[in-house]
Amino acid sequence: METLVTSSAEEAARIIKAGGVVAFPTETVFGLGANVFDEEAIQKIFAAKQRPGDNPLIAHIGDISEIGQLAESVPECAVRLIKSFFPGPLTIVLKKRPEISPLATAGLDSIGIRMPGHALAHEFLTACGVPVVAPSANISGKPSPTTWRAVYEDLGGRIDCILQGEATEIGLESTVVDCTAEPPEVLRLGAVTLDDLRQVVPEMTLYLTESDNAPRSPGMKHRHYSPRATVVITDGVFKGSGSNVGYIGLDKPELDFTHSFIATSVEDYGKNVFEFFRECDRRDIALIYCQRVPDDGLGAAL
Repeated sequence: METLVTSSAEEAARIIKAGGVVAFPTETVFGLGANVFDEEAIQKIFAAKQRPGDNPLIAHIGDISEIGQLAESVPECAVRLIKSFFPGPLTIVLKKRPEISPLATAGLDSIGIRMPGHALAHEFLTACGVPVVAPSANISGKPSPTTWRAVYEDLGGRIDCILQGEATEIGLESTVVDCTAEPPEVLRLGAVTLDDLRQVVPEMTLYLTESDNAPRSPGMKHRHYSPRATVVITDGVFKGSGSNVGYIGLDKPELDFTHSFIATSVEDYGKNVFEFFRECDRRDIALIYCQRVPDDGLGAAL
């Protein structure tokens, strides 16, 4: 298969309408999309990514009105979140309509819905005219792609089209909130922080991984976002340096490393961490040190 690379949202949308799969940029990471109502197209996503079938997808919309095509009802807590954070890096989980394929939801009776706050993504999704289910546009388990070239590295020749765009602004996956739970639960941390959410829904809780067998959100069960190297979180203590070792953090260490990235802020760290991991893979780096950050705000997601 030859993968078309285009900067035209209309051209990419035509491929979705024809039953193809398209990688497209959002403010978080690049997604790999298909028409939510086309089971054959959804199967192509799982095949291209080598994605486990029990890992649910997130539906992306270009207009608030499309929520009605996906969800049976929208509880009051979800209404508040939508008003405050759509469009943006937030996914809300709602009870799905029966016509939504269980392929898209990993057999769950709920579906995650997001409205990206990214101009090209909005143009593309609007042109598609239907909700588009999309996981990250990478081989499952690898670091998520934050550039279209990273998508091509993984999926060139495996998918129909890549919609070009600039490197993503946030670089970490969307926050996921389960609005079918009482009280609502944060299933995955992201750029919309727990504090942000509690400003709108004070009863919001943070899900603690226990005994659920069926993951209610991507990122809850299978290995995700991982480089080939061993990753070590560090407070500044290093057991190896020199060749074949990488480092990313806010503070420049005294030691020299094969590849390093010194971030200017936690936000800059989050924006660049996946691409840093990918560059370490390109260089066959065996050990990566990641500086620990405060466990609050975006730091909790990082």
